[in-house]
Amino acid sequence: MSIQFKKLSGFNRGILLELLTDAYSFDRRYEQSSISDWQDFDNFFFDHLQIADKYAFITTVNDEPIGFVVWDPRNMPEYAEIGHNCIASKHKGNGYGKIQLQEAINRITQNDVTKIIVTTNDDLTPAQRMYESVGFTMYQKRKSETGADFIKEFIDYVYFL
Repeated sequence: MSIQFKKLSGFNRGILLELLTDAYSFDRRYEQSSISDWQDFDNFFFDHLQIADKYAFITTVNDEPIGFVVWDPRNMPEYAEIGHNCIASKHKGNGYGKIQLQEAINRITQNDVTKIIVTTNDDLTPAQRMYESVGFTMYQKRKSETGADFIKEFIDYVYFL
C-alpha cells in the first residue's frame, strides 16, 4: 500500500464534505447536526487554497483519498489546534488515522509551537484511544453546548512539545 499526503489543491471541491460524511456514517445524527457546517468548512478551504495547502492535507492510499486533517495556526506559536481529523469508514481500524495524525504532528512541530490541542467527544472512543496512543493527554472534559443532544461531553487533549 502506498500512503501519501497530498495538498487539497489537487482535489475537487466537495472532497472534505464527502470524507466527513463517510467518516461519520456510523451515526447519521452527526451528519444531520453538522452537514451545514461541513459544507461551509469545505467551501472555506476551497475558496482559500493557499491556507488549505499550508494547514491541511488529504491522506491517500494508492491514490484514493481516505482521510484528511486540518489545523488552525492562528494561535501559533503558543499552540496549534487540530480541527477535523477523519478517516473514511472502510479504512478505519487499519492504523491510517494514527499515521495521518503523526504526519500532522510532524508538520505542526516545524512551526515551533509549544503544544497541540485537539477536541473529541465522549461518543468517539476510538478517537480518544488514538490521541492517547500518540502522546496526547486529556486535560479537561466539558459539557457539550452544541445542541446535538447525543453528544454529552467534549474531551480536550493536549500534546506538549
